[in-house]
Amino acid sequence: MSTPLSDAPFDPGFAVYVHWPFCLSKCPYCDFNSHVRQAPVDEARYVAAFAAEIGHRAALTRGRTVHSIFFGGGTPSLMKPSTVAAILDAIAAGWSVAPDVEVTLEANPSSVEAGRFRGYREAGVNRVSLGVQALNDADLKALGRLHNVDEALAAVEIAASTFSRFSFDLIYARPGQTPAQWREELAAALRRAGGHLSLYQLTIEPETMFERLYLAGKLAIPDADAARALWDVTQETTGAAGLPAYEISNHARPGQESRHNLVYWRYGDYVGVGPGAHGRIGEGRLRRAQSTEKHPEMWLTVVEGEGHGLVVDETLSAEEQGDEFLVMGLRLAEGIDPARFAALAGRPLDRGRVAALIEDGLIEMTETGRLRVTPDGFPVLDAVVADLAA
Repeated sequence: MSTPLSDAPFDPGFAVYVHWPFCLSKCPYCDFNSHVRQAPVDEARYVAAFAAEIGHRAALTRGRTVHSIFFGGGTPSLMKPSTVAAILDAIAAGWSVAPDVEVTLEANPSSVEAGRFRGYREAGVNRVSLGVQALNDADLKALGRLHNVDEALAAVEIAASTFSRFSFDLIYARPGQTPAQWREELAAALRRAGGHLSLYQLTIEPETMFERLYLAGKLAIPDADAARALWDVTQETTGAAGLPAYEISNHARPGQESRHNLVYWRYGDYVGVGPGAHGRIGEGRLRRAQSTEKHPEMWLTVVEGEGHGLVVDETLSAEEQGDEFLVMGLRLAEGIDPARFAALAGRPLDRGRVAALIEDGLIEMTETGRLRVTPDGFPVLDAVVADLAA
């Protein structure tokens, strides 16, 4: 069971993120570092590169114990189970691994099969996250997904029967979606959910196909008022079903939160390996921001030549650390510890700004002294964070 949110430790743990950048197709809303390749990927060659990069990061973080591992992408479920096993072996060779480590693998329903999932479980994966995105065939097609609703539900059943913990994603505020439609779809999802759901509001991201369609006037998404109505339906429906939001887009039964993502949101340390992966490594009161070469084949070449693919490895200023802490921590229902902000940023939060946001009903102070965003503040979270960080 994960640490209860009310008892969040100052040290959120240490995590490893593994990025597998390949997909069968590029979704029109996606701005992740994902790539489509017509020729088969040389998985053995990538395994060797991952092992080298893992060794490099382990040398920078000696003495740490890994509490969570996350295979993201891209579509990690396109990897052979033996590839996943080899990468997990490399992680175990580089660090101590906690006995109850959470090992999550992202999967698309179109690439799910029972035998492959059993292979992942045998390799060491104990949690999967499925990119379902919609329970409506027309919307799935509009979102560029390769699966239909029946395939998505079959994948959920396979996940539920293979792993003790699983989650799946849905996107809402889709073009033309009404609160009544979303309530019905969300209810259907909750009937099949395990202990966790990720529910993301559709946004228009730069350099995506959806951005081009949106700017050309060929794609319309719900306006602010309609999006707020859909947000309200989300909170009411999940809360009533026992999966309240513990983070702005993530809902879980108590103890079923994503431990890996909590490391990010609680501003813990993590290393990222693979093309375009990011990491944050603490060194005393300092913190290093790292990122790797994004292009898969270039990353592969660089790692084979230099032993790692880092292209950014820089120390963050106190102000940058404070800003990142606010951006990440205020996403959580538990909020943040103002004392930790002061330790990171080298200054306390501005009392006047805090008081004004409390008076406006956008944030509140808990009995334990944590500062958290209110239900009215979450729909305008970006503005709240910007105000506190100023």
